[in-house]
Amino acid sequence: MSKEAVLTVLQRTAEDITFYNQLAMDEAKALQDYDLAPEEQAALASGDVRYIESHIGRKLDERLMSKVMVPLLSREKW
Repeated sequence: MSKEAVLTVLQRTAEDITFYNQLAMDEAKALQDYDLAPEEQAALASGDVRYIESHIGRKLDERLMSKVMVPLLSREKW
């Protein structure tokens, strides 16, 4: 498990709309190149702020919250 990998995914998601869309639609494919544990993948795919913050050891900054986590939490997944 790597908090650095989690932070890398969050940064990329905030900066790359194509990657964000891929994460929202097919998280397994989007995250396949990252060394993430299943729990980390699930937290990133679902927008589990509580898990991510406890895992990385700090609160997410406002930019990551507004550009990544809030949209992930508010999307409808059919």
